[in-house]
Amino acid sequence: QVQLVESGGGLVQAGGSLRLSCAVSRNIFDFNAVGWYRQAPGPQRELVADINVGGVRKYADSVKGRFSISRNSAENTIYLQMNSLKPEDTAVYYCRANILRTEYWGQGTQVTVSS
Repeated sequence: QVQLVESGGGLVQAGGSLRLSCAVSRNIFDFNAVGWYRQAPGPQRELVADINVGGVRKYADSVKGRFSISRNSAENTIYLQMNSLKPEDTAVYYCRANILRTEYWGQGTQVTVSS
């Protein structure tokens, strides 16, 4: 059973920073990719950033230059550093990992950016 547990969300003013963490119950290099998605009110969940087993990072255009994804293999933890936050970044942020077509998701952490 794979578990992903997010932490680090909260309320921050526009222009501020937050760092999200995702603790994974399995070696993160077992996964093809690990990353972060977010869901604002509504049905659509969008990719924020991910990193594959080879270390290639991918970012949504809306967060490029502001967010940074990293991983700590010794602690099996994934991070999302979020700087210059905007009100439109407000969402529930989910950690995701996949092995081929099998996906694993965390429960999510709320990020609220006030203007």
